[in-house]
Amino acid sequence: MILIALDTCAALGSVSVLRDQDTLSVTAHQTSEDYSVWLLPAVEKVLAAAGQTMADIDAYAVAGGPGSFTGVRVSLTTVKAWAEVYRRPIVSMSRLEALATLSTTTEPFIAAFTDAHRQQVFGALYRRKEGELQRVGEEMVIAPEKFVAWSAEKAGTDRVHWISTEPRCITQTNAWATRQQTNETIETVDPILAPAIGRLGHQLALRNRFTDALSLDANYVRRSDAEIFWKNGSKLA
Repeated sequence: MILIALDTCAALGSVSVLRDQDTLSVTAHQTSEDYSVWLLPAVEKVLAAAGQTMADIDAYAVAGGPGSFTGVRVSLTTVKAWAEVYRRPIVSMSRLEALATLSTTTEPFIAAFTDAHRQQVFGALYRRKEGELQRVGEEMVIAPEKFVAWSAEKAGTDRVHWISTEPRCITQTNAWATRQQTNETIETVDPILAPAIGRLGHQLALRNRFTDALSLDANYVRRSDAEIFWKNGSKLA
């Protein structure tokens, strides 16, 4: 199976082409260009490097969030258009789940988090069960201190393995100092997550966990400023 994987959820996004679980090519968004400008030339670049064309792609793997409102919309709109034109299926997933799959340890719980700015993190807790990751509760945007406390409470007496592209979001909290006393650690991983998204996408595709273009939706987790102002009865300038 040949997949193209897209991650435009964060400032350092990426695009990758894979054959099953093997990465054929990858490129990262290391520029100030908007994703709406950068994405399609990046796709052409990774396809050429992999010796593939869009007609060769069997499925599209895309991170539907959480992350930047604009970035997430760009990748989802792109794969929706491809699905209509090329009649290929879409596999959508959480960026946090793809991050959690990179864990190299065997602790029963994995807490994945990334920087959500505004002194918050995007976070999710996963439990290992029968070779799969099962999410505990919902994904959240939350103060780092509260995410550490919530994850520890849900794990109970079990150990938690923490994983992130930006560990500093949590390491400076008092709650983390408490977790360090139990010898828990944070695994730092490369923020170029498109290959991980593609590998998880391949696994989901083998289980027929596809999403059609009409029902594909973003998972922002955080409400937009426009929504917050609207619900508070305020007017945007």
